[in-house]
Order: sequence, then C-alpha cells, then structure tokens
Amino acid sequence: MSLGPGPAAPYRVRGGAAATEVLGAGLIPPRYGEAALSDVLPSVLAGLGVPAERNALNLGPQRRVCVLLLDGLGWGLLRAHRSQAPFLNQLADDSSIVLTAGFPTTTTSSLTSLGVGVPAGEHGMTGYQMRIPGSTRVLNALQWDGRIDPREWQPCRTALQRAETAGIRVTSVAPAEFAGSGLTEAALRGGRYLGVDDPAARADAVGQTMRGADPSLTYVYYGDVDRTGHVHGCESPEWRRALSAADAFVSRLAGGLPPDSLLAATADHGMLDIDRSAVVDVADNPALQVGVELLAGEGRCRYVHVRPGAERDVLAIWREELGNGFCVLTRDETIATGLLGAVVTTAAAERVGDLVVLARGRGAVFDRRVDSSRVIALVGQHGSLTPAEMLVPLLLHRSGSG
Repeated sequence: MSLGPGPAAPYRVRGGAAATEVLGAGLIPPRYGEAALSDVLPSVLAGLGVPAERNALNLGPQRRVCVLLLDGLGWGLLRAHRSQAPFLNQLADDSSIVLTAGFPTTTTSSLTSLGVGVPAGEHGMTGYQMRIPGSTRVLNALQWDGRIDPREWQPCRTALQRAETAGIRVTSVAPAEFAGSGLTEAALRGGRYLGVDDPAARADAVGQTMRGADPSLTYVYYGDVDRTGHVHGCESPEWRRALSAADAFVSRLAGGLPPDSLLAATADHGMLDIDRSAVVDVADNPALQVGVELLAGEGRCRYVHVRPGAERDVLAIWREELGNGFCVLTRDETIATGLLGAVVTTAAAERVGDLVVLARGRGAVFDRRVDSSRVIALVGQHGSLTPAEMLVPLLLHRSGSG
C-alpha cells in the first residue's frame, strides 16, 4: 500500500471568484501564495537567505527569527478582546498581516501547512481524521497509528529541514509530550527539539536558545488558548483568562529575545462555540446513512466516503437533509475551487471524502457511533471556512539593536 503523495491529480483548479461562488454565503477561500499560513515559513526562510524560497509576505532580511504558533487564536477573537491581550493587540495595531489559515481549519492540516510551506493538497495532511487508502480505517493525526510511518504519509521536506540544510541553526521549543509524535514528525521534523512544559520556562528558553546563534530559526508552540476554548468555549471566562496568560507569555518571550531578532507570531485557525441546536447526528438520521461507507474529518469539516456508484444519490440526500446550514461539495468541486491549493496529489485527493460537508453557521455533523463523546461534547470547535475559523494573525515584532 502506497501512503506517499503519488502524482498530482488531473484536476483543473480555478479558485478565486469561482471558489467564492461555489462556497456561497458565509465561507471564504484560502489565499494561498498571497497571504496564507503556508506562506509564513517560506517567507521567513527567504528573509534568512535560503535560496529558492518564495517571499510572498515580503518579509525583510533577518538573521534570527522566532516563529510562534498560538494554537486557536483567530484574528476575530484577538481583536474582540483587547483588554485581555494588550500586548498582542498592540502588535496587531503596529505591524500585522491578516492571513487565511487554509483548508481545512484544523490543527493537523494547518501545522503541516505551516511546517512544510505548502497547502494540504501537496503535503497530504488533509484533516484531523483521514481515510487510510484501501481500508475502512481512519488515521487520527493527533493520536497517530504506530503502523504508519509519518515520513511516508507526509514525505515533503519541511521548512525546518530546508533551513537546516542551508546552514541555519534550527530549534523547536514545545511541550515534551510532542517530541517524536507522529504529527511532529510529519509536520515539523528537522533541527533540535527542546521539550519545555512550563510556559514561562519555555519563553525564557527561546531567548537562551537564540543567543549566539546567527543565523537561527526557532519554532515555538503555545496551546493553552485552543485547549481552553475546546473545553469551556471561546466566550467563557476561562478562555479570557487563558488569553491573558498567552498575552503575558508572548510579552515575556519578546522581551527575552536577543538584539536584532524577529518574532513572527501566528495561529493555525480560529474557533467558535457550537450551537447544539444546529448539530446533526447521523446516527439519528437514516437518510444520511444511505450509501455511506465511512465518515472522516471532523464535525465542522466532515468527509463522507460513499459506496461505489452511490455518490450522486448521497450528494442529493445530504444537500436536502442538511439544507442551508451546510455547504456540501463533491471531491471534484473541493479540488477545482482551489481549497486544497494548486497542486493536489493522488494521495491527498483520496484522503478527502467523496463529499465534503462544511458548516456555515455554528453547527456540526457528528455520528455518535464513530465519534467519541469527548469530541462531540467540545464547546469550541473549528474546521470550516467561516471568517471566525479562517482568519488568523501574523504579528511581527523586532527586538532592539544591540
């Protein structure tokens, strides 16, 4: 069984206005190659002098760069909470770019798009749960399956590897539990991994790591905002406290950077709180079970794999049953509208459902027979292409000269 990318699928990608028309109200397409999450590290590498890297974000020359990933901190959430995040919002006021995360707006895909520097159609990490070719099993990219080699599943060289090859000292500073995980190996392999669990110690470790390293690239992960939003919702007091803690973390990190360093802080997706009255459970709807072989993806970006020959009927049923609260696309429509990028490998196409179901509002599609009760119960969720989920910040801060 081949898990690698295979050749690019023979699809004509249109994108642009065509994508907006197909998606309809409430959803926005990614801006790959202009202002997307996948453009961040190639632009950083170009600024560091790495040959053949595209600088879509027009980042200037630099010698030391820290790229910080604030999991779950969408642009809208950040700007709506100025009092809880004064430092981050000051950065947003002074020097920021609004990016689109990419498709789908989920951590596993977005971290890989950031880490590799290409959209999901090329790197193949197309979702939280992806069908394993030739089977009725799914790969959960956060839990991983030890029988699958993450370097074969995602064989593209990462930006960290490319930087290291170019002679740049590369370090990842993140919780120890993620060292060597399937997702880390797929999305962010390369360089030295420094496992630091305490946020304050992590912030301090970044400055210590970057001192004396010229040129250097340091990747940092901060996940408490996302974790709190999932459990308590991003409209909760707990979430606001988590945002304040994140603001303090970034302020401490920025203050400890060596002179002439660039901090580029971004996010993998935004988030919104689910409306339980808009949740559809396939287990309660026999019509939605007709012709369906397997569900993958997640609640707000559901991949529906159908039995051979049943796609047209299943498409008509799902569109009728779900109505205007969801956008139901075929695989061909998903690819042709450019949601996966300009290059779509055969493997990536196979890992997307025959149907792709995107929530327009605050709903989701679950199946309690296959989705865990813990995941269904999450308050804050993401995955679709609403502005709340799709738009993320790129905040830039340069430390003073020495």
